[in-house]
Amino acid sequence: MAVRPIVKYGHPGLHKPSETVKEIDGSIHKLLDDMVETMYAAPGIGLAATQVDVHKRLIVMDVSEGKSNQQVFCNPEILTREGVGVAEEGCLSVPGIFDEVKRAANIRARAQDVKGKFFEVDLEGLAAVCLQHEMDHLDGKLFVDYLSDLKRERIRKKLDKDRKERAGKAREAAPVRAY
Repeated sequence: MAVRPIVKYGHPGLHKPSETVKEIDGSIHKLLDDMVETMYAAPGIGLAATQVDVHKRLIVMDVSEGKSNQQVFCNPEILTREGVGVAEEGCLSVPGIFDEVKRAANIRARAQDVKGKFFEVDLEGLAAVCLQHEMDHLDGKLFVDYLSDLKRERIRKKLDKDRKERAGKAREAAPVRAY
């Protein structure tokens, strides 16, 4: 297993739709293991393959308190949506940014497990929000796409400023080499 780099807001791959996984083989198992490790290391509660720049319909998530209920969704789809809830969301690909998003309060989803077997699950609360958020990634959509143009522009400017500050600090910390 390996921690993979998570692509950040502004990366064109985040808006690329994912492809259906045709065969859940060893390479997919390795990718899913890496995604779980990456999610926990971030730390996060969900991760779509798109966020590690792999455009396959794969999601891992664990919304449990003790990180003891890891779930894998291959080729997920939402069958039903009920109710409406508003929750504050954040995203590993949009670090440090949180805002409220309106989503279905309860969902029924269908997916395949790591062996390719289909299953259905009813989710509510945080689990429902998380799966919908991650499924948006698979369709090339981010939670900030639900926000106003003005909010998105502010987020872009803040993240650009943060990147420049980090780059400046990295240059300052780099050793000076004399030849």
